Amino acid sequence: MSEKIIEIKSLDVFYGAAQALFDIHLSMDRGGIAALVGANGAGKSTLLKAIMGLVKTKNGTIRIAGADCTGSNAIKMVRKGLSLSPEGRELFGELTVRENLVLGVLPLKIGKAESEKRMAEVFARFPKIEQRVEQQAGTLSGGEQQMVAMGRALMAKPSLLLLDEPSLGLAPLITDEIFDIIHQLSRSGVSILLVEQNAARALSASDTSYLMANGRIVDSGDSKKLLHDPALRRAFLGAASENNPDASRLGASGLTNIRLEKDDMSHKSFMPEIQSEEELCAHQLKGLQWTVKHACEGSSFYRQLFDAKGIKPEDIQSLDDLQKLPFTTADDLRDGYPFPLRSVPFEQIVRIHASSGTTGKRKVMAYTQQDIDDWVHFFARGYEMAGVTSLDRIQIAVGYGVWTAGMGFQLGCEKIGALAVPTGPGNIDLQCQLMLDFQSTVFCSTASMALLMAEEIHKRGIADKINIQKIIYGSERSSVSMRKKISELFGGAELFDIPGLTELYGPGTGIECPNHECIHYWADYYILEILDPETLEPVKPGEWGEMVVTTLCKEASPLIRYRTRDLTRIIPGPCACGSIMPRHSRIKGRSDDMMKFRGVNIYPSSIDTILSAIPGLGSEYQVHLSRNEKNGRDSMLLMVEESENCDQSRWKDLADETVHQHKKQLMVTPEVEIVAYGSLPRSERKSQRIFDTRLGEDIVG
Repeated sequence: MSEKIIEIKSLDVFYGAAQALFDIHLSMDRGGIAALVGANGAGKSTLLKAIMGLVKTKNGTIRIAGADCTGSNAIKMVRKGLSLSPEGRELFGELTVRENLVLGVLPLKIGKAESEKRMAEVFARFPKIEQRVEQQAGTLSGGEQQMVAMGRALMAKPSLLLLDEPSLGLAPLITDEIFDIIHQLSRSGVSILLVEQNAARALSASDTSYLMANGRIVDSGDSKKLLHDPALRRAFLGAASENNPDASRLGASGLTNIRLEKDDMSHKSFMPEIQSEEELCAHQLKGLQWTVKHACEGSSFYRQLFDAKGIKPEDIQSLDDLQKLPFTTADDLRDGYPFPLRSVPFEQIVRIHASSGTTGKRKVMAYTQQDIDDWVHFFARGYEMAGVTSLDRIQIAVGYGVWTAGMGFQLGCEKIGALAVPTGPGNIDLQCQLMLDFQSTVFCSTASMALLMAEEIHKRGIADKINIQKIIYGSERSSVSMRKKISELFGGAELFDIPGLTELYGPGTGIECPNHECIHYWADYYILEILDPETLEPVKPGEWGEMVVTTLCKEASPLIRYRTRDLTRIIPGPCACGSIMPRHSRIKGRSDDMMKFRGVNIYPSSIDTILSAIPGLGSEYQVHLSRNEKNGRDSMLLMVEESENCDQSRWKDLADETVHQHKKQLMVTPEVEIVAYGSLPRSERKSQRIFDTRLGEDIVG
């Protein structure tokens, strides 16, 4: 349960005989941003002054971090960890910037050295005012004065910062800069209670909002939900003022600053209308029957395959009949190059994509416009499940071009109405710059690229200056420790694994749900079977096996029992997140990336699991398999990075524990070499971790 930085109950405030605030109830979690929204005269500034001890309260209580502070004066409140940046800035115009800043620590009676240290921290936040440190505050621009006012409040190192109308009278570009700083402060751990007449700004910048009118809180809740609430929009931009928007309570400076053309997107859902397992099965049977008929009529490859098995489209009468159908494989795609499985005339094909080629020759697939539309729709569904909205800014750091990834992430982003920042992979300097400049909220990449960026962000010390809240990654396996490290170095970002393969449209064929215990896959677009990779017989629910897929509406290149080689398992039963879509585990590996070492079958995911459970080890490793030509014996060298700041004196113990766990769990005894953190290569694409010189060529893990 989150600690409350402030709790207000039943608060009343009077100016003489006139009551200004009525029965105010408000609470904030530590580290968040809460907004007070309302028209002029609603009581927002009065509430801040009451909290700060500048206005006396009559009834109710104010608790700061659990301590009762009701009736405390402003000096005591500063010492309790509060600071106020007031409306209108209230600087002393004839004093210099330095002198105004020093006023912020007067109640604390700290020494000069500490004061200078804090001033240096303020200048790090506001480099513009450092250049004017000896200039009179009254000669500064409005934006610079606002920075001084905020800097003065920050001199007290508050745990709760009260900001009253920080954008008042500022140009839009300066306002953007001020709000970027507000986000940075929040990410550095400062709780912020924001008063802002511009409802669009306040709601989009905060986590929780309180709507005030006539001295009362009339509504409250999640800021993004309030931002899209029709009643709230009518309250501020209602029909009564449509011919004269400036006369509305917030006027043209209010919600019209948000992209209103995206309003419909906030209410649009890409989730399926299917409500039950029975409906889903009926939908799948209809799609399976269509696919078999379509493939038989449109593709010579499938027609020959069905004829060889004596199968006709009318033989498919139930989902159990799926097992009568033959398998297709990657070899079929390579043999059919350049247009394998083509089932429509060329004039209906609008695009081709190809696999990344990490496991051999590229596999090329064709798309009709309907295929593209379907792909974009369910990719948007994935973004929706991850909580991405039209207010997000999505930095897409995956490959564009013939590979599916960049195009899929881009089109899905635009479908939900979010702002796309299409950077592509690599170029770390550019990635960091755009994260800072555009304040991207979502980062999309491979797992390796996410780790590379996380470490670079940590190295540059900019985690509290960026605004990445979610990381959507795919294309390769990731260990528990790798995910944890990425999240931590990104400042606590939430990670979502998004599977997919080019043969099956591309990425986005499912996504990790907010419970982070599974992948929901889009069973209204394809059927998923889990089979034993050796016998090709179905495994029991919950058992690991190879993912085999059959598409239900893919036109240009339908898939029928296509062996993906990806290893996963079906998770039976409903998910606590409430989605009707069935679930599978994160991809464990591939049935064709298994290593055989001294008679033992080893999947890289097993090594991931062992290393993740040993404190002191990092997430990066390499496996080198070789053979002694003289005695014919195989050897395994496992190179593992230490965790960051691990004491080198522990390396031998870590190596011994790693050997012990591999012997205990996998029944193999590797040679283990612990190496320094960051010494193994990083990649913006898929990292190579398995090197098998016994085969004459490398296996890419």
